Amino acid sequence: MRFRRIPDETIRRLPVYFRALLFFAEQGSRYISSSSLAELVGLNSWQIRKDFSYFGGFGTRGVGYEIAELLKQIRKILKIRTGQKIALVGVGNLGSAMLAYPGFQIYGFEIVAAFDNNPKKIGKKVKNVKVEDVAKLGSLKRRRIRLAIIAVPCEAAQNVADKLVNAGVRGILNFSPCYITVPSTVKVITIDIAMDLARLPYYVPGSVFAEW
Repeated sequence: MRFRRIPDETIRRLPVYFRALLFFAEQGSRYISSSSLAELVGLNSWQIRKDFSYFGGFGTRGVGYEIAELLKQIRKILKIRTGQKIALVGVGNLGSAMLAYPGFQIYGFEIVAAFDNNPKKIGKKVKNVKVEDVAKLGSLKRRRIRLAIIAVPCEAAQNVADKLVNAGVRGILNFSPCYITVPSTVKVITIDIAMDLARLPYYVPGSVFAEW
């Protein structure tokens, strides 16, 4: 199913709702109101209702949302399914941390392939994933891996992205602190941790900067 003209911010919030709903489901809850969901995720209930309205709305007035059905619908919208294979390029500190991160499993992701250009790392296992030579990125097409994470230095990011695209990858999560270009058929989401951190002092009370 393809949904059009949906704001990116709405799509960005859906995984947040999904994780919260899983929490309520694990507590044995069957229904949830928009206000209860809003309280857990730190949003306004009207925002949640508006986000869901883009997809037709899933709730019943006076009853709320059936959690199991809502989880099903969000899975359908985001195409969440178990066994989604991910390739990781760059097994430095950040890449190794991602291999150890258990949170991907919530959304059905599993890093099944890792690549690096460091001879000292190639052939070794990190969290049960064998590190392969980056020169073998072309094997992703045969292995039907369509999603990848880039965690390499900026100067190598574009070259890696080009190789991933040539190998059939259609979705890239880019942790390199630079802009990469890809064909319009490929989706790139760039996360620059330092840049996001640079925004944080703006929101800190001015007294912190009194000595500046």
